[in-house]
Amino acid sequence: MEIEALRIVSLVAQQGSFAAAARVLDMDPSTVSRVVAGVERDLDLRLFQRTTRRLSVTEAGETFLRRVGPLVEEFDQAREAALEARTRPKGRVRLTASVAFGYECIVPHLAAVREALPEVTLDLVLTDQNVDLVGENIDLAVRLAPAPEGDLISRRLMTTRYRVCAAPAYLERFGRPERPAELSGHDCVRYDLPGFRTRWLFRDADGAVEEVPVGGTFVISNALALRRAVLEGVGVGLLAVHFAGEDLAAGRLVDLFPAHEVTATAFETGAWLLYPSRAYLPAKVRAVIDFLAERLR
Repeated sequence: MEIEALRIVSLVAQQGSFAAAARVLDMDPSTVSRVVAGVERDLDLRLFQRTTRRLSVTEAGETFLRRVGPLVEEFDQAREAALEARTRPKGRVRLTASVAFGYECIVPHLAAVREALPEVTLDLVLTDQNVDLVGENIDLAVRLAPAPEGDLISRRLMTTRYRVCAAPAYLERFGRPERPAELSGHDCVRYDLPGFRTRWLFRDADGAVEEVPVGGTFVISNALALRRAVLEGVGVGLLAVHFAGEDLAAGRLVDLFPAHEVTATAFETGAWLLYPSRAYLPAKVRAVIDFLAERLR
C-alpha cells in the first residue's frame, strides 16, 4: 500500500466526496474512486459508505483514518525537510485573498514572485468569501481585520489606513464638506460590510473621536467597484489607502479630511497572512510568506 494512496483516502474523508478530492488533486474522480477501492481491498475493510447522494466514513474508516492521517502528514513533513536541505523552495502554494486586495496588492508582484521563487507554483484564489483553509486545502489566506481571531497562525503584512475621498467633479457640483459632521448632508457611497454602512469614525490630532452618521443612494459590496464609483463622481467614499493612494497622488481623488484619522471599525487595522497551525511549515509556504511580507510591508 503506497503512501500516495493513503494520502488520497485521507483527502476524500476531509473533502467529503470523490469529486471534491479529485478537484484538489487535479485528477479524474474515477481514478480517485479506484484508489480508494484498492486501499479498501488491501485492508479488507469498507472505509466509506457510498450512496447516490452522499459519501460518509464508516466506523472502521474513522478508526483507520484517525491513526493514518497524522502518519501521512508526518511522512510529508519528513520528506519535505529532507528535500529542503538540498533544494530551493519548490511546489504548489494555494493563497486566497479578497478580489480587491488580490487585484491591487498581490497581482502586481506576481512577476517578482516568479523571479524570486522560480520553482514555486502559486494558485491565487480570489474570493470575497471566507474560505475554510483546511477544507479547501489552502496554505495561506490574507484577511483584513483589526486583529486575527481563531486558532490560525498569523503574521501582519501591512497596516491598513482609510481616507474619506471624493472626485473633483463631485466637489464642484455639491461643494466640499469642511467638517466631518457635514458628511451627513452628502451622498456617501458605502461599503457593504458591518459598520461601514451607517457611520464613520474620525480621530483628530488631539485624540478626540467623533462618530458621524452617513447615508446615500448606493451600497457596494466590492472595494474596486466602490473606488470606481467615487472616481466617477457618484459620491463620497471611505477608501483604503492601498486602493486609493495612486488616485490621491494624481489628483483624481481628493482627501477631504487629511488632518483626521478615519475608519469604520477600528483605527488600528491591518492585512494579515493566516495559515493553519502546524508543527512544521513547508519551505515553499514559508518562502511565499517572507516574500509577501517584504513586498507589502
